Amino acid sequence: MAGLTLRGIHKTFGDTTVLNDIDLDIADGEFLTLVGPSGCGKSTLLRIIAGLESQDGGSVSIGETSVDHLRPHERRIAMVFQNYALYPHMSVFDNIALPLTMTRLNLFERLPIMRHLSPRRRRVMGEIAREVQAVAEQLRIETFFHRRPGQLSGGQRQRVALGRAMVRHPQAFLMDEPLSNLDAKLRVHMRGELTELHARLGATMIYVTHDQVEAMTMSDRLAVMDHGDILQLGTPAEVYERPATTAVAQFIGSPAINLLPARAGPGGQVELLGRTLPIDVRNAPAPELMVGVRPEAMRIGGGPCTITCRFRRRENLGSESILHFDLTASPEVAVLCRIDNDVPIPEGEVTLSFEPRDCHVFDNNGRRIEADSRAAAGRDLRRASEVR
Repeated sequence: MAGLTLRGIHKTFGDTTVLNDIDLDIADGEFLTLVGPSGCGKSTLLRIIAGLESQDGGSVSIGETSVDHLRPHERRIAMVFQNYALYPHMSVFDNIALPLTMTRLNLFERLPIMRHLSPRRRRVMGEIAREVQAVAEQLRIETFFHRRPGQLSGGQRQRVALGRAMVRHPQAFLMDEPLSNLDAKLRVHMRGELTELHARLGATMIYVTHDQVEAMTMSDRLAVMDHGDILQLGTPAEVYERPATTAVAQFIGSPAINLLPARAGPGGQVELLGRTLPIDVRNAPAPELMVGVRPEAMRIGGGPCTITCRFRRRENLGSESILHFDLTASPEVAVLCRIDNDVPIPEGEVTLSFEPRDCHVFDNNGRRIEADSRAAAGRDLRRASEVR
């Protein structure tokens, strides 16, 4: 296994910039996820690493070696595709063994007639069979060897695709939305299997998805992408708890974060719809702000910071619910609140509250501001007013 280094990766398609000078260091054995909306450049970046797409600028290194001049099969990287890319006319065994037969047997030895005429072919195929068996046992697909891909479930086909990648003993695994074609229950199961596989192999894995739940639950680190840029790189906890931009805050977290329009007041505190919150933002570059509060941080009833909303509808998720509100002072602003199902909902106007420490403050360009609720409290600005 090996780490990867990307420096200045640039790619355009016509007049459209797809990747904008991407720099990224991926440690040996790391599970890194490229996550972002469709069209953000994550799959293109993965294909450039694999050698399936050429970059217009920059370099890709595996370990200490540049691989820009190497063809895909020379890079010792295995890729697992969204559609599995299995050969429908071949058995499970032959699909998994294919990378080994292509590299260890010459064209003449691969002819069917040589099966009985070439002692070397028999010896090599015996070695390949043992390696395929070992990988198949890890993935629990050894009983499917004689089936065709069309006779397998989606999860079983995914394991076969993983097996074909594993037999190559690659320096890194690249996975391009491998679970997107599975149903919801099977996706949850396969997330666990991929996480356990990574732990067993200690392999470097680069995983592409638009599903932030997959990214949060499986990764050592996330690279959140949009419009060809990496907006933030960090652990799932870091990205969730300290989003660098409003775009990151809205993409990571389910349901999406609430964004409330605010201003920096004369004393350097947040003014939310004309009322002062005990949050110090004296370092704000401009008075216009956005305050982000996650739905799970909202509570029904009074508290340090409050807003008044009008109830719209409830989404019952079983043990909990997502409540949808309109901000009374600005009905065009939607507010979400995540609560347990045993919490009663008042009729008409509802007061929602949140703690200053749960606020994420962003400037007028959507960049995070390091706000300090303690400093504001220390200056006797404890009055968290009710916003009406």
